[in-house]
Amino acid sequence: MQSYTIGQAARLLGVSADTARRWADAGRVPTHRDESGRRLIDGRDLAAFSVEVARSAATGGAGDEEEPYTSARNAFPGIVTAVKLGDIAAQVEIQAGPHRLVSLLTREAVEELGLEVGVRATARVKSTNVHIDRA
Repeated sequence: MQSYTIGQAARLLGVSADTARRWADAGRVPTHRDESGRRLIDGRDLAAFSVEVARSAATGGAGDEEEPYTSARNAFPGIVTAVKLGDIAAQVEIQAGPHRLVSLLTREAVEELGLEVGVRATARVKSTNVHIDRA
């Protein structure tokens, strides 16, 4: 299973390394140490925590966290939080800061890319139509 440093986790969560470190110190996300003593977060733990952070932000529970990471040029770097494989097709969910993206692709593509929960991935969006609803 892939593990992430505090700095990598912070970038994936869209917060500063200090914020990610405080969360780890408070026990909000479990860490372990590698052979050189660096704190690491298991990919599955980070995926679950990223969903929790996004839900909290969506419901106004952001607290003292910084502004969420925003996309540039329609690229959403994040972490895979769910993979549903069918016989031919697959559904992959990525949590990119406060954004949850769902992509439908072939099972073969998922397997070739090695996509599984906890793996870092970037969702790239290209659309010819953008719909806007008035609040």
